[in-house]
Amino acid sequence: MTTERTPANRLALATSPYLLQHAHNPVDWHEWGEEALGRARAEGKPILLSIGYSACHWCHVMAHESFEDPATAAIMNEHFVNVKVDREERPDLDDIYMAATQAMNQGQGGWPMTVFLTPDQQPFFAGTYFPPRDAHGRPGFPTLLRRIAELWAKDWDRLAQQGEHLTRLLRESSVAAPGAVDVGRAIDDAVRMFETAFDQTWGGFGRAPKFPPSQPLRLLLRRRDDPMALRMATTTLDAMAQGGMYDQIGGGFARYSTDERWHVPHFEKMLYDNAQLAVAYLEGWQATKRPLYRRIAVETLDYVLREMTSPEGGFWSATDADSEGVEGKFFVWTPDEVTAVVGADDAPLVLEWYDISARGNWEGTNVPHTPRPLADVARKHGIEPAEAEQRLGRARGLLYAARTRRVPPGLDDKILTAWNGLMIGAFADGARILGELRYLDAATRAADFVLGTLRSPDGGLRRVYRDGQVRLDAYLEDYAYLADGLVSLYEAGADERYLHEARALVERIRSAFRAPDGGFYSTAEQHEALVLRPREGFDGATPSANAVAARALARLSYQFGEPDLRDDARRALEAYGQLVTRQPRAFATSLMTLEMMARGPVELAFIGAADDLRRHALARAVASAFLPYVVAAHHDPAWRASTLPLVAGRTAVDGVPALYVCRDYACLRPVTRADEVAAALAAPP
Repeated sequence: MTTERTPANRLALATSPYLLQHAHNPVDWHEWGEEALGRARAEGKPILLSIGYSACHWCHVMAHESFEDPATAAIMNEHFVNVKVDREERPDLDDIYMAATQAMNQGQGGWPMTVFLTPDQQPFFAGTYFPPRDAHGRPGFPTLLRRIAELWAKDWDRLAQQGEHLTRLLRESSVAAPGAVDVGRAIDDAVRMFETAFDQTWGGFGRAPKFPPSQPLRLLLRRRDDPMALRMATTTLDAMAQGGMYDQIGGGFARYSTDERWHVPHFEKMLYDNAQLAVAYLEGWQATKRPLYRRIAVETLDYVLREMTSPEGGFWSATDADSEGVEGKFFVWTPDEVTAVVGADDAPLVLEWYDISARGNWEGTNVPHTPRPLADVARKHGIEPAEAEQRLGRARGLLYAARTRRVPPGLDDKILTAWNGLMIGAFADGARILGELRYLDAATRAADFVLGTLRSPDGGLRRVYRDGQVRLDAYLEDYAYLADGLVSLYEAGADERYLHEARALVERIRSAFRAPDGGFYSTAEQHEALVLRPREGFDGATPSANAVAARALARLSYQFGEPDLRDDARRALEAYGQLVTRQPRAFATSLMTLEMMARGPVELAFIGAADDLRRHALARAVASAFLPYVVAAHHDPAWRASTLPLVAGRTAVDGVPALYVCRDYACLRPVTRADEVAAALAAPP
């Protein structure tokens, strides 16, 4: 196995933390680019493409077992041009070759992704993790390498034909299926599909492993008048919040749960998950007023502020599952460790609450989770719930402080425009719904950093920032997520300039990413030539970039009074209309956007001095209501005049801040008192 004394390879010049993890492999790695592709063409060698990300546990395993092994590296170097890709930097390559991997493996895929390509980038064999030795009828990685090298030498034309055939299928499958969508019926169908897959006991959909279904939960909350829809949403929100997938000590969510109970995670934490889940819990709190949901939203946002925010104001990407070479070591506890931190008096209560025992609840140690109601735990220890809550809160702080003295998991400190857009939106929603100015400050700092740093000379966006370097042209998701986040930032009370920045970004989307059917490609027109131009309409681990672009267009159409933006939004969503109708549960973000346009949002205009407490009282009264489709504008008469339709010409009432509740720009009598807000919001259009 290799050590840090192994000579550095080409990846030592990379900025990606994932690629740098492989900079001392004996493998002759290349980054994706013309050097590698040209070498493959010149030497007539196949490309071994390895795609992963820095927080990926099984990527680390395969690296230690295979890429650090000199014998395995020698086979790779002799027979292949080896290319390492960070999927988070290159979502285009990840999308293309994940589709190929799934096509060749009965729909199964994952990371590390291992794909063999012809010199012209066409995939002819693919898989995920391969073990270092043959076992259980499955070839080890060295055996696989030798077989493919032998086939390439003896029958390369057959492999090339296989690559051509698969590439043709991928191109055909990437074509959208336009059609009109009956959005009400499609959402009803989606709810019934979710019900069929719903885990009645533990929440979530399907079997383990379970991934957090953020967008479906938000869609279900919009059908909260349906008892089953509400039950599916709240059961899942409850179970995730009480499980070990939620970091009970430090806040924030891990990537997914390995079991059906949300108990044992793969411990990596991704920025995009925490952004989406924070919004889901904020909306859950608005819809149900359950204190648990508010607490989880606050703790998740505070975790990002505390541990995932760079000095420049941008948000880092992820933290690893492993520390000191052991998965989850940073996060688990023994009873003795807990007792030493919280003291003998509080230890029995704390151990009971977090289900920490000498026997252990996972591999001889303990992942903290909270499977019992607080009232039951308090009763067992002969105290009132309020006292138990106070003592547990103190203990949690002590445990967190003690945990900071452990060796932490690795930090992926690159800043991605797209994921920052999601997080800007989450903090903006936190500020608007909870009235927390620190969240508005965080969103504003991040927006200013991204807009000021991740820009190209022509005003377009760039994808990645790390260690003072900006790299790669932005993708659709970068433009879409950031534009949508900037709209949320303005609506939370920030300066109107962010709305105009969002308007400029969607113009880039319309000009550089549009497909002939009205949808949007994932890459811009000037992007490098790949085997196909990727596009997706369904939600995955992150919401569909096509759908978020449509949502940003729709929201801006109401803000600026420009119906043509809304028409483009509808065309983008209906580019996948047949698929939406057939598989609506995969298109939650699209369905929410279509419903917003079909119903028309509630339009709110806050007029009055920005620092007037009476205006803040109006905003708090609005925030207590669950308004899933709302457009908000605000204006201080002391500012320069605004041309936005919702605020233009509207004034305070006798110097008192006023709220105008409107639909299709027709407004009710302005409201000046917080106790009048609920009635105004409930008034029929």
